[in-house]
Amino acid sequence: MPLSRRLVVSAVVATVALGAGVTVALLAGGDDPPYRPPSSHVVQPGAPGQPGRTLSGEDLSKVPPPRFTAADTLFIQGMIPHHAQALEMTALVSGRTTNPDLTLLAKRIDASQREEITRMQRWLEERDVPSAGPQAGHAGHGKLMPGMLTREQFDQLEQARGAEFDRLFLTLMIRHHEGALAMVRELYATGGGLEPASDQFAREVDSDQSIEIERMRQMLAELG
Repeated sequence: MPLSRRLVVSAVVATVALGAGVTVALLAGGDDPPYRPPSSHVVQPGAPGQPGRTLSGEDLSKVPPPRFTAADTLFIQGMIPHHAQALEMTALVSGRTTNPDLTLLAKRIDASQREEITRMQRWLEERDVPSAGPQAGHAGHGKLMPGMLTREQFDQLEQARGAEFDRLFLTLMIRHHEGALAMVRELYATGGGLEPASDQFAREVDSDQSIEIERMRQMLAELG
């Protein structure tokens, strides 16, 4: 979702919170930046028959951020096994390829997604929600998240070697990353991502994995 649209949504949420007198607890993670209300003009509705008033910057600074939603929880719960499978894929690289670029790519994916798994687990712990939801799954059983490998696809990757492995790894990892981007779109489409912490994380996943997809496509084209 474009940033400008996200600011408008946040502004509307801020207006409703102030007009209704609703107090919402700040639930952002410890390493996440503090919530910054939107800088656009926000009008607080007045009583029946009374005009509204434009809120000042000081008023807006007192507006608590939106809470996390069920959509945020399902996104995080599903993204953890999604990332975990990416780590299983990168673990296969050693001994199956002599391509230094692929080896470096796998190391970068491994490092970034391990760190993100830690962040997601902390997000769940801080909000006292289960680490696994009804949508979580991995190859072999359960409902697979978008882009995840089936057991048969994983076995095929495990058995490949050399150039065959390189092409298959890149093809399947591109699909895997595209699945993560689909999960980000689903998050926003179902009303999630208003909470600052979940919004920031989703944006990072979208940006980082989009960049990696383009790099992997280039690598795949170079393999011929």
